[in-house]
Amino acid sequence: METTEREKSIYRVTWAGSFVNFLLVVFKFMAGIVGHSAAMIADAVHSLSDFATDIVVLVFTRISNKPQDKSHDYGHGKYETLATAIIGIALLAVGVGICWNGLLSIRTVWQGGTLPAPGMLAFWGAVVSIASKEALYRYTIRVGRKVNSNAVIANAWHHRSDALSSIGTAVGIGGAIWLGESWRVLDPMAAVAVSFFIVKVSVQLLKPCIDELTEKSLPDEVEEQIGRIVEAIPGVSALHNLRTRRIGNHYAIEMHVRMDGHLTLYEAHAKASDIERQIKEQFGKDTHVGIHVEPVKDANGQYAE
Repeated sequence: METTEREKSIYRVTWAGSFVNFLLVVFKFMAGIVGHSAAMIADAVHSLSDFATDIVVLVFTRISNKPQDKSHDYGHGKYETLATAIIGIALLAVGVGICWNGLLSIRTVWQGGTLPAPGMLAFWGAVVSIASKEALYRYTIRVGRKVNSNAVIANAWHHRSDALSSIGTAVGIGGAIWLGESWRVLDPMAAVAVSFFIVKVSVQLLKPCIDELTEKSLPDEVEEQIGRIVEAIPGVSALHNLRTRRIGNHYAIEMHVRMDGHLTLYEAHAKASDIERQIKEQFGKDTHVGIHVEPVKDANGQYAE
């Protein structure tokens, strides 16, 4: 898929998510306030974070698709990683916030206080949120995998976490409505339970971002695959000093390869070009490949260091 097509796909799915999130933010805040539901208001805050992170994806995807320039020799791919990290941080903040507000309401009940009874508007708000956010998740995750965008996939999981949050909210609100005044504590309890899932998802999103930003090597199976490609080239005797990392959605691979010292410069260059071509065929045309060629023996018959 061409970069322009990829970018259009990302914009299309993110704008769709932004529109739905905006409507949900307005509807949920109204349902939470009118329906006297702390869980629904917390859910509205979650949707607000979705809307904010949609904007982040739109802005950072445009930047990450810019070609390399004088100031960015390896391109701008890590801006998309940064966008994913911001989404993860936003999720973490929302999860902690939902948990804190729910615990405060639970403490109120333990101290003998009462909570307002949620209304049916709050319950139906949760049902609408579940249906719309699950549909958005399925649409967004499909596009994210198709265009190989970590930021879009992260945003899809943000939609799914909101749908699951709304399930907990619906259970809590429904129980508080139909089980009576003594069960109104189910509303904040549901919010607290869902907050732990949100925090878990945020950590799962943040870990690969931290790995990339700290230059963690590619997985062992990827490096082994690189080794098989290189050592299958006739005349290449050894691969060493292999260094790998991610740059956004692309790989950066640098290596030293040993070849027969009697090869001409032209022949050695042709073999190095063949290695580069096969690696890009395997991992994508935007893969950065740096190859340092060493002779197995120099002119005096000594092994290269």
